[in-house]
Parts: sequence; C-alpha cells; structure tokens
Amino acid sequence: MTIDHGCVLPPFHPFIAMDVPGLMRGVVAKHADRPFLTWEPFEGERRTWTYAEAHHDVRRMAQGLLLRGVKAGEAVILHLDNSPESVLAWLACAEIGAVAVSTNTRCVGEEFAFYAQKCQAVGIITQPWFAEMARGHAPQVGWIAVTSPGDDSLLAGSEAPQGHFGPAHPFAVQFTSGTTSRPKAVLWTHANGLWGAMVNARHMQLRPDDVSSITNPLFHTVALAWQVLGSIWVGASVVVQPKFSASRFWAVVERNRCTWGQLGLFMARALATQPPPTRHHFRFNAGGMSMSNPDHLFNIPSFGAHGMTELITHPVLNDPLSVLDEGSIGRPAPEYEVRLVRADGQLAGPGESGELQVKGIRGLSLFACYLGDPQATRDAFTADGFFRTGDNLRLREDGAMVFADRLKDMLKVGGENVSASEVEAVIRAVAGVADVAVVGGPDPMRGEVPVAFVIPAATAGADLAERIMADCTQRLADFKRPRAIRLVDELPRILDAKVAKAQLRQILKDEQA
Repeated sequence: MTIDHGCVLPPFHPFIAMDVPGLMRGVVAKHADRPFLTWEPFEGERRTWTYAEAHHDVRRMAQGLLLRGVKAGEAVILHLDNSPESVLAWLACAEIGAVAVSTNTRCVGEEFAFYAQKCQAVGIITQPWFAEMARGHAPQVGWIAVTSPGDDSLLAGSEAPQGHFGPAHPFAVQFTSGTTSRPKAVLWTHANGLWGAMVNARHMQLRPDDVSSITNPLFHTVALAWQVLGSIWVGASVVVQPKFSASRFWAVVERNRCTWGQLGLFMARALATQPPPTRHHFRFNAGGMSMSNPDHLFNIPSFGAHGMTELITHPVLNDPLSVLDEGSIGRPAPEYEVRLVRADGQLAGPGESGELQVKGIRGLSLFACYLGDPQATRDAFTADGFFRTGDNLRLREDGAMVFADRLKDMLKVGGENVSASEVEAVIRAVAGVADVAVVGGPDPMRGEVPVAFVIPAATAGADLAERIMADCTQRLADFKRPRAIRLVDELPRILDAKVAKAQLRQILKDEQA
C-alpha cells in the first residue's frame, strides 16, 4: 500500500522544493568530515561515522531496500533497539521515498501485529532477538531483514540513485498511545521532518560544535526529531547508547564531550544516585521543567519544554539563552498559536488551568494525519482548527506555564505514554472480570505506574489476579502492565456513571503518604 495523507501544504512555506534527503546532501557538502554519529555500545567497539561516511552508508542501505522491491510511499517497519542502524535505516527509507515506521521494541506480539497491519508494511528491519516475534506475528509482510550493530548485511555494493520527493511526500510514522484501545499512527511529511530539524535546532540554540547524548529510544520523537534532526540541521553530532544507564552515563558524556541531552524525571533521579562527574561539557538539559541549578543534575541548567509526536517540536518551552522561569515548562513558542481553554470553553487567565490547544499547519508544523483513521484525525482538532493536546496546563501569574494534569485517560510511565483504556480492554477480556478501572499510582522512579481496580464476577475464582497478570504479560508491553491488581466490590462513580478515577488516584496517593 502506498501511504497518503490527504493534506495540502500552502503554496509558500520554508521548505519549498525541499525534502529530508536534500537536507542531508546539503549538510554533507558543507560538513563532510565532521563527526555525525558515534555508537557507544555496552559491549563491543565504539565507532564514529562522519557525515560523508554516514551518507554513503545511508545510500547503500537505500539501494538494498530498492533491491528488495521497496517503492516510494511504501512502509518499512524499523523494529530496532538503539543502534547505528536505527538512525541510518530511518534516513535510508527517506532517501528512496519509503516511509520509515518506528515501532516500540518493548511491545509484544499482538501489538506488533497491529503495527504491521495498520501501516501495511512491505518489509521489516529488526534485530536477532526480535526476529522470531516479527516473523510469527507479521507473516503477511514480504521480507524481514535481521541485523545487529556493526553488521553490514543491509548495505548494498552501490549507492541508491539520487531521488527527489518534495516536502509533501510522506516521510515517517510513529505510534503514539491514545485514549482508545489501540495506538494511533502519527504520519509526518518531509516538511514535518524539516520543520523538526529547523525549529528544534533554533529552540535549543544548537551549534555545529554541539554533541547530543542520546539515551532515549530512537522510536520516540525526542530522540528522532529533537536530537537527530535538530543536530543534522546545524551539522552537529549525536552519540547513541543502547539505552540509558546511570552508571555509564557520565563516562560516555566525558569521553565524547557531549554538550546536551534530554533527561526526563526517571533518568535524572537515577543519576542523583551516582558520583558527580569529574568534568563535563554539558551546556543544558532539555527537561520537563525549568531549573537553573538542579541538584540531581549536578547544577546543569535544565530548560522546560512541552512536546508530543503530533507537534514534532515544542509549542511551549523556555529559551535556554534567556532567564529561566523556574519550575515551569516555559512560554508559548513563536512558531505556533497557543491557548489554554477551560472546561467551560473560555480562555484560562492567570492562576487558572486549561487544556493546551495548538494551531499550526497540518503536514508542516503539525502532523499530517493519523494513518488510516480519518475520524480520529478530525476529532483531534477543534472547529476552529486547534489541535487538542489533552494536557491541562496552568498559567502562572508571571505568564509562564506549568503542567497540571492530563485531560485524556493517559498515564506517563517512566517517559512512556500508556493508554488506560488499552490496559482495561485487555483486563476486561479475562474471564471473571465484571468491571475494571486503570489509573496511575505514584512511583518514586517512574513517576507513576499502572494500577488496576477490578470488580470480580461471582464466578471469578480465587486465581483471578494471577490470570489477569498472565494475560497482561502476554498481550502488553512491560511498561503497560499493572504493577498491582486491586480486587474491589465497587468503583466510585460520578453523575454520568463514569468511574471517578480521580478518587482512585487519591486513594493511592493517600496510601503512599
């Protein structure tokens, strides 16, 4: 299936006649010998690619895709843990106009089958430890390429012909948890990718001599757009680790002279347990809250920023060159129209909270669509064209914004978005479950974790909790699985018979206190 998005770019915008491969060619022409990608494995040899070397491998990998029959507009799943191939394959798909579909490697087979079916993938690039799962749950996919870091099997002997696809051509897909039972496939155009490169670089004041430390997974917007694309825009470097490791973090940062990274709450708390670095070159951390001298990050300034996959970059942030609005996520970015809307439909004033709504241009500064779900795409926008983030922010008296809560039924588990209704759907299918409500319970390291309150049916049996856990283990990624099953006689309700989840969350908070 050739992917289409149905949105039309305006006749004049910053990326007329441009695409992501063209951006890469321009940077290579200017910074050929500058380091682009450094791989820092837990085991094995460290390796660095210059921009010219990386581009050569990208085009050889793109030729390998052409030899497998991949055509422009077709989807290729990249089911990869952090590795050099995560970056190179993503760019290789763009090189031939294919659509790179980055999937969460913590998913289980049933979730992976949904991903493959949703995007109608023609091929899969994955690693040995995922190969059996991929083959077993996506038998309809034409081919599977299995690789590992340092393996050249994806590279053809020659480079792919130079192509040009334009800014409106589909570029990439990421799956993001929604409030329905299944994740939504967020489609970006090449213009979206270029927007992410340009605006992320501007927001974070990136320079050619910057080196970004990437420990977030490369199937997330933070690593892909904030860090990789932002760095490419200015010809800067990225250092990729397999995953976050508190004990290895500072050694890698010092060795590569990293100047910035994105460390969320879980990572920052883990680093607080480590000895302080003897030296480092970090200029700032792009975090969730602005702090000029955070103790847990050894006094590295941290500037707040709010983002999500549909927005590509940050509609709200604190400029790293300005005086930080302590404790906030920042102020509206000039590239978007931003508003906070109260529950009664009125704009929030100082001291009040409201849903963050963002207006931009679909396919340029906002995502193109939810792939294969036109109704969800329409529902995501207000009648006057604002994207509804589902996040509730509070406007402080000084004009800065702070995060309040989520309007959507979402949990944030160690940086991962989890749809409560997705977990509830799995539990509700277990024999003996009469009703269920999943909420986030406080957790000192992950921020919150899923907790399930379950009403057993009369015939449930004594092993109900064990059976629920077994089904969740089989059908859900580890971060989505409930950390506790609470068997209860009833669930608190509000007037329209919906579960009063705020009361359940308060119960868990009170117990922790």
